[in-house]
Amino acid sequence: MISATPTILSTVSSQFVEDWLAALRDLCPEAQMASLLSRSGLVADTRTPNGRVTLDQIACLYQLAAVETGDEMMGLWSRPIRPRALQHLLTTVREATSLSSALYRFSTFWNLLLDDYQFDLDDAEGPLVLTLKPQGDAQVQRFGHMLILKLAHGLMSWLAGHEVPVQAVDFAFDRPEFDQDYAIIFPAPFQFGQPATAIAFSPNALGPVQARSTSDLDRFLQNAPRDWIFTSSRAHTQSLRVRTYLGQTRWEAATLSQTAFAMHMTPRTLIRRLHADGTSFQAIKDALRRDIAIRDLQAGRKSVEAIAHDVGFSSAANFHRAFQRWTGSTPSSYRRKQS
Repeated sequence: MISATPTILSTVSSQFVEDWLAALRDLCPEAQMASLLSRSGLVADTRTPNGRVTLDQIACLYQLAAVETGDEMMGLWSRPIRPRALQHLLTTVREATSLSSALYRFSTFWNLLLDDYQFDLDDAEGPLVLTLKPQGDAQVQRFGHMLILKLAHGLMSWLAGHEVPVQAVDFAFDRPEFDQDYAIIFPAPFQFGQPATAIAFSPNALGPVQARSTSDLDRFLQNAPRDWIFTSSRAHTQSLRVRTYLGQTRWEAATLSQTAFAMHMTPRTLIRRLHADGTSFQAIKDALRRDIAIRDLQAGRKSVEAIAHDVGFSSAANFHRAFQRWTGSTPSSYRRKQS
């Protein structure tokens, strides 16, 4: 088995980005939209309901679209977010003396720019909760709600010098079919169908800020949204810890009993905890296999047979069937679509 960083290998379903693509289609002429999708490698991956989208593709489309549309939030909010807004936001929060004051600066900054929503920061007692409150009959844009909460989390983590634990996340929209994609983004319990979209931090997790130089700021901007849209933490959910373990061991040892033993619990306890995360051991294992296979098929340096062996299949035929079940495409046709 290939040892690899699970976060970098993580993918989300094509449905997860469809709200974003819909907003971009409203913003761009057809030819420009086709060009953006082609240059980011997203054309093939959004054609089937089972399509998968990688972090590289999301980052590439964000970097292209934010510049070429003149809107750093790419049509996700009613008012365009003009170029250099993110740079000014980083400059603003960098001057904060604590993580809580940085979150306050984050909220006041966006409240100057957004018309359809306003942020409310509640730190009266208990957790520090940042809530996105609609102004009138505001449209709920699932990708936009995710992205702006994740930006808040990413900036807090950037200032802290480590990924700040999230206590809970609420979304003001119904649970979608692709709800497990949110576990890739937020290492915390999350709920759907709530009165408002919000993210909560425990006061105990809000330590001091680290000094950030201009070069640090420039690097954050250059990497956006790579450094903040996908979680790099494994500490907050059992499913992420299992994925990390599987990503660092050999497939022949990647069994439920071996994994439970490595985590100092019984298989029954592990099953119960994964169920609490809304997943299963086999689902996590298959998702990691799928994401490794997608990476290697896109890279184009290995044969399908070699990839099948690397992800623990006894035959290429078994791998073909599994990959088609995961993505709606055979490995060979998936590779052709990427070229």
